[in-house]
Amino acid sequence: MGRTSQAQAQPNYERESELKAFDATKTGVKGLVESGITRVPRIFIHPQNGLHNKPNSLNTELKFPLIDLNDVAEDPIRRKEAVDEIREASETWGFFQVINHGIPGPILGEMLEGVRRFFEEDDEEKKKWYTRDSNTRFVYNSNFDLYSSPAANWRDTVYCQVAPHPPTPQQLPTVCRDIVVEYTQQVLRLGKSLFEMLSEALGLKANHLEEMKCGDGLALLLHYYPVCPEPELTMGTTQHADSDFLTVLLNDQVNGLQVLYQNQWVDVPHISGSLVVNIGDLLQARQGNATIFIWNRII
Repeated sequence: MGRTSQAQAQPNYERESELKAFDATKTGVKGLVESGITRVPRIFIHPQNGLHNKPNSLNTELKFPLIDLNDVAEDPIRRKEAVDEIREASETWGFFQVINHGIPGPILGEMLEGVRRFFEEDDEEKKKWYTRDSNTRFVYNSNFDLYSSPAANWRDTVYCQVAPHPPTPQQLPTVCRDIVVEYTQQVLRLGKSLFEMLSEALGLKANHLEEMKCGDGLALLLHYYPVCPEPELTMGTTQHADSDFLTVLLNDQVNGLQVLYQNQWVDVPHISGSLVVNIGDLLQARQGNATIFIWNRII
């Protein structure tokens, strides 16, 4: 018989103590998996009502927006087409994928490898970076809201503020230092281009959003989702809307990202070399669409 979230209501369940014990290991969800657990700890069990809501058959007919950015800087006709596609995707989905975006495939691959190298590093070395001090430049932990959320998510995370004031080399782990610096520069360039086309999609000057400082800051979030022994009981990332201007997501080949579209959870397809772009709450507010929430999750 499967377990449910009713376990959280048991009188002997001391949630805070279990949270502190988990946090004190400084090895995150990956450490739990490596310890050989075969059941999901209670702190990770989510309410079962509508937990996964697998997409129904109608989703197979939905086409997630895919925008080709090839030649958009040189060909005005192609640029107008891309701007129109971005406008349509932003207004209907709030999400779209981009290909031929200018970031070389080897850099994308090395960024993913850099993330894996860090999370799969020796525990004692990795523990040096584990903290809940948000003022630290490279913050590694599991669940930033561990002590406030109803249930923890099945993931470990790094948060690193990389712009406008980049970290020093000593503030980054050696296993991913070089690629974090290179990838940051590449994403900032892409972000500038995306903000220009979004400005044009709004009928504004190309530099409008840039002049509003929308692209000045950049934070890297590196998520690691270990294999789960009971995936039906938990989530990688619960339903949320991104509270930023723009999110550019680099995914590996393991599908799990879903977007809520027309009251259905739709799988975002994996396309090699593509990046997923999400219009954040702050940009919507600047556009005057503050009441629209673009929900997404990781299962």
